[in-house]
Amino acid sequence: MRSIRELDTVELIIQAQALLDSIRGPERVIDAGTLRALQQSGNYVVGLFDDEAGDERMVGASIAFFGVPGERTMHSHITALLPEYRGRGWGRELKGHQRQWAFSRDVGHITWTFDPLVARNAHFFLTVLGARVTGYSVNHYGIFGGGDAGDASDRLDVRWALADIAKPPADDAVVATLEIPADIEAMRDSDPEAAHEWRLRLRGEMEPLLKRGLKIAGFDTARGYLFTE
Repeated sequence: MRSIRELDTVELIIQAQALLDSIRGPERVIDAGTLRALQQSGNYVVGLFDDEAGDERMVGASIAFFGVPGERTMHSHITALLPEYRGRGWGRELKGHQRQWAFSRDVGHITWTFDPLVARNAHFFLTVLGARVTGYSVNHYGIFGGGDAGDASDRLDVRWALADIAKPPADDAVVATLEIPADIEAMRDSDPEAAHEWRLRLRGEMEPLLKRGLKIAGFDTARGYLFTE
């Protein structure tokens, strides 16, 4: 069994900080004080718990905060699962909970950013969830020691229209594709130089495509990013 619930005690907040630290590396993504402030001011601060062994364990967390009131948006700052819980549908359940929570508060869109080199996230966000890419930025957060392993933090911006899920483009609408590695995260551990070369390669190919006015309309595990006019 598993459950998702608000992190409404100091003890749970501290557990969430430790969980995120263990997933994202030596540089803290968000501290317990900020998590507590976001939770107390009515934002989305939840944990995902594994109850299967009879000893409850926090295995994931998700934090989002409200955007400009008139735009009815939230920004999802981080959603993370322990590695051994990925690929089991738990992340999809967590994002589904976030979607329903947002709906219940009259929020129509959720935005976030992600590393365009991480294929599992590109597939999950664009194909499974049906979010839309709205922008691309180079070194969005600066160089830090988290998932980018000290490399530049290039990011894609996405917008998830909660009542208008995007569908993959038709094959005849795809005018360009852009391949990425199947597992850049493993490459960053085994060959950081090669991973950095992929960063530069993706940047060098993506920017010209976007400057031509093409749009990223989807992702395919075999072909990579799918561009349409």
